[in-house]
Amino acid sequence: MTEIARKRFGLLGRNINYSFSRGYFTEKFEKEKREGYTYENFDIQAIESFLEIIKNNDHLSGMNVTIPYKESVMPFLDKLSKKASKIGAVNTIKFTKKGKLKGYNTDYYGFKKSLEPLLEPHHKKALILGTGGASKGVAFALEELGIAYTFVSRQASENALGYNQITDLVFDEYQIIINSTPVGTSPNTEAYPEIPYEFFTKKHIAYDLIYNPAETQFLKRAKNQGAKTKNGLDMLIFQAEKAWEIWNK
Repeated sequence: MTEIARKRFGLLGRNINYSFSRGYFTEKFEKEKREGYTYENFDIQAIESFLEIIKNNDHLSGMNVTIPYKESVMPFLDKLSKKASKIGAVNTIKFTKKGKLKGYNTDYYGFKKSLEPLLEPHHKKALILGTGGASKGVAFALEELGIAYTFVSRQASENALGYNQITDLVFDEYQIIINSTPVGTSPNTEAYPEIPYEFFTKKHIAYDLIYNPAETQFLKRAKNQGAKTKNGLDMLIFQAEKAWEIWNK
């Protein structure tokens, strides 16, 4: 009797019970009849525990990385893809045949592919709410699309507007508003980024990287003003399939 080859994949993050990835890949493995393939959550309180995971778990072939470790995992990796290095954040790790860990970023790909169908000629500039690891993939995708962008942070700086600086004139100038923060994620579904929603119009796109709930307060409030809205589910599916491709090449 042939022994079934074991391959283990997982998600590295903190407080990730809600995780999309585990359900998505488990279902994928069942559909594709991939016996011996499993996907699990590696929920750790500090990035240093990543080393213990590597040491104590056999048959690891690939990992996704989510908040808050997309940047802090990088020093633990042996190599980075050119794009992950440029972006400065990793959300996919491949375990090579030689036992090395290589980091990739598929967030930018998923975001770009899901935003493109919404774009019209007047969508020239974007505001990115948040400056964490997820925002970096978004910025890289916007660069590839030829869309100028500005970050928004709690503290205004040389590189970012403060939330309190967003006015009607800012909304006139920026037609795409992207929430790359976790504000509004389940279970805190009543929370939303503090921006003046009354300035959204039908010329605006409101994009939220959050997918749970499907319609955040951010999206709901923007939609009430006529904006086009999009949540992060398609982005996640596109980035997951890209990660799968990387693990198997």
